[in-house]
Amino acid sequence: MVILKKDLLSLKINMNQDLLNDLINALTILPGVGKKSAQRMALYLLDKNKDGASILAKTLDEAVNAINRCSRCRMLTSNNLCRVCSDTSRDKKSLCVVESPSDVLAIESTGGFRGQYFVLLGRLSPIDGISPEDLGINDLLKLIKIENIEEVILATSSTVEGDATAIYITDHIKGIKVSRISYGIPIGGELEYVDGNTIARAIQGRTEINVD
Repeated sequence: MVILKKDLLSLKINMNQDLLNDLINALTILPGVGKKSAQRMALYLLDKNKDGASILAKTLDEAVNAINRCSRCRMLTSNNLCRVCSDTSRDKKSLCVVESPSDVLAIESTGGFRGQYFVLLGRLSPIDGISPEDLGINDLLKLIKIENIEEVILATSSTVEGDATAIYITDHIKGIKVSRISYGIPIGGELEYVDGNTIARAIQGRTEINVD
């Protein structure tokens, strides 16, 4: 069978087109990225910034193969212990319980908390079959006891499942302080523009200011 030069060129174009489509489809797995956004990203990386694309591909490949869970708090890390757990300057007696690694990053970005974390990797949801065992709550309770934690700060989400998770954990912790982060009016926010649930949560989480 003789393959003409024109046929080889057509085959090469089709292969390249397939790779482009594969890249676009791969990018759509990112949260909030649809087909059009993925197309823009793919064309930018391939046409405008190939060096950046190579760095991205290399870093992503290394991260996928090297990053696992911290053996203590379950945060994502390439080491046995994450950056927070290995930091000796942190408050070892204060433990903040969060639902996901993104929650850790959000709290750390504020610089307002110097304690340590435990990542549940979810929240209780019987409908979805997510039980206390799936969230590592037994490991959390053991950690609290072994490390003589003095305060547990529950930073689960302000949802039915998040509240249920916080209540479950609270019911299984005895003899130490347990607190829940407040949810309420954002700084600079005006009440007329805030939804009713947020206002109700802010009132429930109010703090006393006249301590006379």
